[in-house]
Amino acid sequence: MDRRVLFATLILLAGGATGVGVALFAFVGVDDATTEATVVWESEPAAGDDGSGAVVATVDGDPLLLRPAVENGSRVVTATVAGTDETPWTVPVSGPDAERGGGNDTGGGDGDGTGGGDGDAGGNDSDGAGGDPVAVSGLTAGTLGGDPVVALTTAAGELVVLDAADGTERFAVDLGGPAGLRPAIGDLTGDGSREVAAVTTDGGVRVLDGEGDPVADASLSGEISRRPLIVEPDADHDVRGGLAVLTTAGDPATVHMLDASGGTRWTTEPSVNPLSWNAADSRDGPVLALGGASGTIEAIEASDGTDRYEVKLQDRPIAVGDADPGRVYVGGSGSVWAVDLLDGEVVWKQQYGASTRVNEPRMADVDGNGERAPVVLNRAGGVLAMTQSGEVIARGDAGDVVAYGGPLFADVTGDGGDEVIVVADDGTAIAVDT
Repeated sequence: MDRRVLFATLILLAGGATGVGVALFAFVGVDDATTEATVVWESEPAAGDDGSGAVVATVDGDPLLLRPAVENGSRVVTATVAGTDETPWTVPVSGPDAERGGGNDTGGGDGDGTGGGDGDAGGNDSDGAGGDPVAVSGLTAGTLGGDPVVALTTAAGELVVLDAADGTERFAVDLGGPAGLRPAIGDLTGDGSREVAAVTTDGGVRVLDGEGDPVADASLSGEISRRPLIVEPDADHDVRGGLAVLTTAGDPATVHMLDASGGTRWTTEPSVNPLSWNAADSRDGPVLALGGASGTIEAIEASDGTDRYEVKLQDRPIAVGDADPGRVYVGGSGSVWAVDLLDGEVVWKQQYGASTRVNEPRMADVDGNGERAPVVLNRAGGVLAMTQSGEVIARGDAGDVVAYGGPLFADVTGDGGDEVIVVADDGTAIAVDT
């Protein structure tokens, strides 16, 4: 196959705080032989979210698409079996008629900031006044006590955790302050039990176990506008687990690493103004990767908060996405980068969609070969599936849509590979077969 791989040299000047030298990388071109992706399923819309708040959870082997929405004046979470019109449950979360506790079976058969799809808060700007549904965060899927769950926070300050199987409430906790930021689920201590962590926008932090019992509390200076990150322990590099929280205190911000009891392990002020961030494992221990408003990615050591590197990728905002143990994938205006987590080297760059903004890249096994690789989705609904080396294996689009969130994945066709799920700004889910 003629991949027409072009090679170019990217000169990253050591300017200001970046301290970055010259990097050589492969610029991988999209060729005419690339497979064109096709749409294989489309759901009904789910009004009330800009599309960035949806997640996929696997329940008894079936992929469930979970979306925050508004129905009959109430904020709800609705579950749809991906690839079908079956909706096994819809549960009110908050609103004039919300009564949680049951699955509210409908009969079946038939993501930092509000809006904009940065992956932290859902695109819901109602404040609950006058009977309107309260704004909620994007959803987080995970497991607690071995059970699949979905978690969210409300702007009014409640953490709600539902069993993904039937929508029943596992627990709901008052966070003590305004919230609406996506919570985190992970094993904070490495003991095999997962916790859920939630924050309030005024600096509050709460960690709870799988039954909703408190594990840790903290109150930080400054406001919080990004989701918390759970960094799981890394015994190979003698790194303890912790909870990373980003506040507006400091210039331009402060990263706080909290221990399992809520105490502060370290703080640091990053050089970039972070619009997105993620926790990632590298060959030399876990790092926090921050995507800046000016196009710079910064990596901070999870062990002690020291700066590992900064790399300027472009002059526009970038979105940090998923990572494998060797590199992190980053989306920007018309470009995708693979950045080495160890030293910041740009391994490859792929251009796609002219100057259209690319949402946070995510990883999946789209061709069923057992290897997870990056997939990107841009704001115009364009889909690009790649190998880990940056070669394009499929491209296509979800039609005339606007997409604010990153791609989701589910095996809709039953071929053993993941289809790409695009959730449009009206909540419509579109499965693209790559």
